[in-house]
Amino acid sequence: MTTTHNIMAQFDLRGMGVALITPFHEDFSVDYDALARLLEYQIKSNVDYLVVLGTTAESATLSPQERESVRDFVVERVNGRVPLVVGIGGNNTAAVVDEIKNTDLRPFKAILSVTPYYNKPSQEGLYQHYAAIANASQLPVILYNVPGRTGVNMSAATTLRLQHDFKNIIGVKEASGNVNQMDAIIKGKRPEFSVISGDDAIAFPLITLGAVGVISVIGNAFPREFARMVRLALQGDYAGALDIHHRFTELFSLLFVDGNPAGVKCLLHDMGYIENVLRLPLVPTRIDTRSQIHQVLKALKR
Repeated sequence: MTTTHNIMAQFDLRGMGVALITPFHEDFSVDYDALARLLEYQIKSNVDYLVVLGTTAESATLSPQERESVRDFVVERVNGRVPLVVGIGGNNTAAVVDEIKNTDLRPFKAILSVTPYYNKPSQEGLYQHYAAIANASQLPVILYNVPGRTGVNMSAATTLRLQHDFKNIIGVKEASGNVNQMDAIIKGKRPEFSVISGDDAIAFPLITLGAVGVISVIGNAFPREFARMVRLALQGDYAGALDIHHRFTELFSLLFVDGNPAGVKCLLHDMGYIENVLRLPLVPTRIDTRSQIHQVLKALKR
């Protein structure tokens, strides 16, 4: 069995990961043909890694059997051509640990695990939740802090405590929107611990502070362009990166105004990749948002 130390040495979180959507048919079943098209699009665009079954994948609406099927399909189609990260999280710690222990994780480089939602645990509860996950996992673990969705913010102090105590906790996807908090993590972390932007709109400024990249939603539609922005910023070409960042400024807000992944699914539908279908309680974007996304897409193609 590969040791945690060896796995960590093999995986670099620098660059752009893409939080894959799950395409659906009009009858709400998973559209595997569309998923195959998207995977080829991502791989040919040279993304740095793909995140399977994250929030953007509408994982909460997929049955355990569907999650397994999507996971297996992605692994088979990618066939080692790009690193894969798998989302395994929830608000029942024992269930998360059980899923980690009973899932074949060999094709994946790391687990992305969101903070528990709805329960609103204390900082000590968050620490103990991730301690249980770190102790159970043979893969490196990426923390995922997104208080706008979960109702709880993991403080910089808790993140720093976790990365200090568990060497297989290798990074955090930070989507708190609190730049001071993110900067405190970057300042206080061990050198090999990675801070990743969980928000496309602040990926550029966060990289200038020391983040290593982004797990992107917009990358589903514009993987090559957004990956170039990230790489330029990481290389210190801030002027070149800023130019690309500004091209997407209007789209950053439009993709989230009616919820995620409604915006990016609308965009991908407009580009001809998928049907514009989401599972309840999510619904497609409003007509006016759809019209605005269409106009921005036309401008970006010029």
